[in-house]
Amino acid sequence: MVWYIDGKTGGGLRGRDGDFRQLQEVRAYWEAMRRDGRLPRRADINPRGMASALEQVFLVEQVAPGHARLRLAGMAISDLLGMEVRGMPLTALLEPVARTRLNEAMGGLFRGEQVLDLWLVAERGIGRPALMARMQLLPLIGSQGEPDLALGCLCVRGEIGRAPRRFTISRLLREPLPMQSAPALAEPAFAEPPRPFTPPGGRPHLRLVVSR
Repeated sequence: MVWYIDGKTGGGLRGRDGDFRQLQEVRAYWEAMRRDGRLPRRADINPRGMASALEQVFLVEQVAPGHARLRLAGMAISDLLGMEVRGMPLTALLEPVARTRLNEAMGGLFRGEQVLDLWLVAERGIGRPALMARMQLLPLIGSQGEPDLALGCLCVRGEIGRAPRRFTISRLLREPLPMQSAPALAEPAFAEPPRPFTPPGGRPHLRLVVSR
C-alpha cells in the first residue's frame, strides 16, 4: 500500500480551528480498525479512512527500545521543520530537553500497552510567534507481528513563522489499553465426561501370585 500525501502551506498552518478535530478523526479510524480488542495491523490502515487529516498524519517505526523514526509524514509535519522529515527521529520535533521524556514513554507504546497523548508548546523568538500543538501516538502491528509501528497525528494551533519550530512537552498522558482477550478454548469434538474405572464384577483383572 502506498500513501499519497501532498499539499502546500505557503508558510501558514492547516487546522487553525484549534479543536484538534484531526486527532479525533484519526483516533476514531484507529479504533474502528481494531478487531476483538486487538491492535490494527499496518496493512489494515487505508488513508481514505482519514482523508481530511492526512496532512497531519505520520507513521513511525521503532528502531531501538525507546527510539523511533518517521517513515511517512504529511506536509504539515515537514512545514514545522522546514524540510523533508522522512527518516528522521521522531524526537526531531522536540527541543533536546524534552526528548528523553518522549523516549521513555515510547516503551509502553511499542509494547502495545498504551496510547500516548502529548500537549506541546513551541519556543518563541524573533519571527516565531506563539505556537502550541497536540500529538497522539497509536500502536500498530508491523510485518513481524509485533507492535513496532505507531500511527501518529500532530495538530498545531498558531502560526509557524520562521522554521524550524520545535516543542517542549507541557503534558504527557499514557492511556492504558485493555489487554487483548484470549480466544476461548475449543470444546473437544468427541470428548465424554471422565468416569471412574471399575473392573467387571468388582474384581481386578490381575492378581499377585507368589512363587516359593
